[in-house]
Amino acid sequence: MNTYGKFAQDTWKTLAPSQYALIPDPEAWFTDLGKQAETAVVDLMMQLEGPDIKGETYLEKVGRINAAKRQAEEIIRAEMLTPQPEDQEAEPEDEEESSMGVYLEYMHEVNVLHREALEDLHQEEMERDMKR
Repeated sequence: MNTYGKFAQDTWKTLAPSQYALIPDPEAWFTDLGKQAETAVVDLMMQLEGPDIKGETYLEKVGRINAAKRQAEEIIRAEMLTPQPEDQEAEPEDEEESSMGVYLEYMHEVNVLHREALEDLHQEEMERDMKR
C-alpha cells in the first residue's frame, strides 16, 4: 500500500470508524484507492505546474514543479482520501482528534480555493488561445 492509501486508511479509522468497519477488505480497498490517488496527483500536478516559463532557471522550475506537487497532494487528500463530512463520526473526544477536524476543514477550504484558481487559469488559457 502506498502513502496515499495508508493516509486514507488511517484517516477513515480515525474519523469514520463505523464506515471503515463496513469495508469488506480494507487492505485491498485502500491499496486500490492509494493507486487511484497517486494517478490523480500526477495528473493534477501536471495541470498545476503548467508549461515551462521562458527565462525560467533550473531552480525556479524545480520550485514550480514541487509546489504543484504539494498543491495537488493537498487537493487529492481532501477530495479522495478523507471521508465525506456526512460519513464522519460525532465530534472527536480528545484534543488531538479535534485538531484533525480543524485541519480537515482547513484542507476543504484550501481545496475550494485551489479549484477556483485552477478554473481561472484554465479560463485565461482559453482566452489566450482564442486571441492567437
